[in-house]
Amino acid sequence: MVKAVMSRSSLPPSVFWRIGEAIPSSLQMVLTGLSVLLPLAVWLLLANSLWADPRFLPTPQMVLTAIGRLWQQGLLANDTIASFGRVTSGFLLAAVVATPIGIAMGTFASIRALGEPIIGILRYMPAPAFIPLLIIYFGLDEAPKIALIFIGTVFFNVLMIMDAVKFIPKEFIEVTYTLGGNRRQVLLQVITPYIVPSILDTFRVNIATSWNLVIVAELIAANEGLGKRIQLAQRFFRTDEIFACLIVLGIIGLVLDLSMRFLMQRTCRWAFPKR
Repeated sequence: MVKAVMSRSSLPPSVFWRIGEAIPSSLQMVLTGLSVLLPLAVWLLLANSLWADPRFLPTPQMVLTAIGRLWQQGLLANDTIASFGRVTSGFLLAAVVATPIGIAMGTFASIRALGEPIIGILRYMPAPAFIPLLIIYFGLDEAPKIALIFIGTVFFNVLMIMDAVKFIPKEFIEVTYTLGGNRRQVLLQVITPYIVPSILDTFRVNIATSWNLVIVAELIAANEGLGKRIQLAQRFFRTDEIFACLIVLGIIGLVLDLSMRFLMQRTCRWAFPKR
C-alpha cells in the first residue's frame, strides 16, 4: 500500500493538469478553439433537432441572417455606436474618479476609515434601483444612462484599487524612506507605478458591469442602442435578432478583454515575467 502511494506521488503531472505552470501554446490554441466550437456545436444540434421550435431557439444560420439584415439596414452599427459611447463615457468618468480615491484609501488608513464604510454600503445598492431618481434628476437623455454606468462601477473600482495598494510589500516603502525619499515620492514613484497592472486589471474586469448596465438603461428609456434593439425584438417576437444582439455584445466584450490584456502586457512588461 505504501509503495502504491509512493509510486503515485512520484508520477509526473500531466500537461493538462499542471498547477501554476504554463501549458504548451499548441494545447492552449486547441482548448481555446474548443471553448467556442463546443457550445456552437451543441447549439447547432439543438436548434436543428425535430423538437426545437425556431421561434424560441433560432438556428445559427437564422441568427447570421438577422445580423446581416440589421447591418444592411444600418441599425446594428448605429445601436453599437450608441451603446459603446455611453459605456465609454460612464466608465471613463468612473475610472477617473475611482483611481485617486482608491489609491488614497489604500495608502492612508485615515482616508480608508473615512471612506470605506459608506462605499461599502453604496456598492450593495443595486445600480438599476437608482434609475427612477436618475430620470427625475436628469430626464430621459444621455445623462441618466451615463450616470447609471458611473454609479454601477465607480465603487467597485475604488475598493479593488484600494486592495491592490494594501498588498504592496512594506519593504518597498521602507527602502524608499531609507534612501531619503519623502512621502510624495513614495506615493508617486513607488505605490502608483506598482499598482498600475492591478488598476488595468480592475478596469478589465469591471467594464463588463458597464455593458450590463447600459443594456438595462436602454431597455427603459432609449431611442437607439443594443438594449433598445433587444427590447424591440422581444416585442415583435424576433428571437433571431435577440440572439444577434447578444452575440454582438459577446464579441465586443471579447475584443475589449483582449485589448486590455494587450495593453497590460505592452505597458507593464515588468509585471509579466517570462516563463
